[in-house]
Amino acid sequence: MSADVEPPLAESPPAERPKNVSPEDGAPKDGAGESDQPYGLPGKPLARGPFLFGLVGGLGVLTAIAIAQMVVNSLSTIILVVVAMFLAVGLNPAVEALQRRGLARRGAISIVFTGVIVAFVLFGLAVVPPVSKQLTEFVAAVPGYITELSNNPTLRQLDADYGILSQLRSFVTNTLGPSLASGIMGAGLVVLNGLFTTVTLLVLMLYFLGSLHTIKVYLIKLVPASRRSRTSAMSEQILSGIGGYVAGNVLISVIAGLLTWIFLSIMGVQYALALALVVALTDLIPLVGATIGAVLVSGVALLQSVPAGIACAIFFLIYQQVENYLIYPRVMKRSVDVTPAVTVIAALFGGALLGIVGALLAIPVAAAISLIIREVVLPRQDRS
Repeated sequence: MSADVEPPLAESPPAERPKNVSPEDGAPKDGAGESDQPYGLPGKPLARGPFLFGLVGGLGVLTAIAIAQMVVNSLSTIILVVVAMFLAVGLNPAVEALQRRGLARRGAISIVFTGVIVAFVLFGLAVVPPVSKQLTEFVAAVPGYITELSNNPTLRQLDADYGILSQLRSFVTNTLGPSLASGIMGAGLVVLNGLFTTVTLLVLMLYFLGSLHTIKVYLIKLVPASRRSRTSAMSEQILSGIGGYVAGNVLISVIAGLLTWIFLSIMGVQYALALALVVALTDLIPLVGATIGAVLVSGVALLQSVPAGIACAIFFLIYQQVENYLIYPRVMKRSVDVTPAVTVIAALFGGALLGIVGALLAIPVAAAISLIIREVVLPRQDRS
């Protein structure tokens, strides 16, 4: 063997296996890793047994009940927010129309909001004085009514036989007086609550009107990017439909109130402006609003004069036919694309669920659902 041939390299010893590690899975044995796991190693996950399944299911049911209870307790606030948003969307076309004339959005919102406040103030000035005057006249006439009753011969004879006047005084003093006092206090609380609700509604409407664009952009971002353009176009159409519906409904109510005021003024009915505003306000309610206003005004006119009451009933009967078949279709044909049958059904369901507010919101909601079905559901069914 040659001397310059190097000897073969010795094999390196096998790598030493870490202590306390199982050769199968490399996991530390019991008692190992205490420095890394100060509280010990975690155990196996809990098995999905029937007890755990029932516990999770029960917690889910309790959570659903709690959420439903919270919704029920805050239903009035939810309705207030929804109505404020609905009015903001309805007034947005007027704001955008002022913007197109060169005004900034804040200035346009200020003008529209001022117009709404002025409308509320004018309505109060037209309705409150006649009502307060009538109440004052009634209270002042009560002593005269009592005197007339006391001077009636028949009533005197009945009072002598059965003590009717003494029983009437006892009823007024002990029963009717406290009831009227509590009723007046309750009416005052109702008025204060109505004023607070109206102010809150106006403030929310102002906030929503000012941040409507921001809200739309934020909600569109929640939609997947591939569907944002289509969703944005559909939402714009829905919002424009709601705005057109609100504007059209207000225009129809203004026409009804104006024509009623002209007719009542010609007939010489007292408080014609206040009664016309009542007709305009009730005419905003779908289906039954115009009938309610007609019955109220005809009843008031009938108390003043029988011919005036009959003339009012005939006037409202003719006007409602003109409104239903001529004015309403022309005003609403560009805003709400809903068939008359769907309109009636939606208003009935909305009124049954949320009363007057539901009836007001039902028609634009039905129009939005109809648009979604026409643009999303039916094309998908055609492709399947």
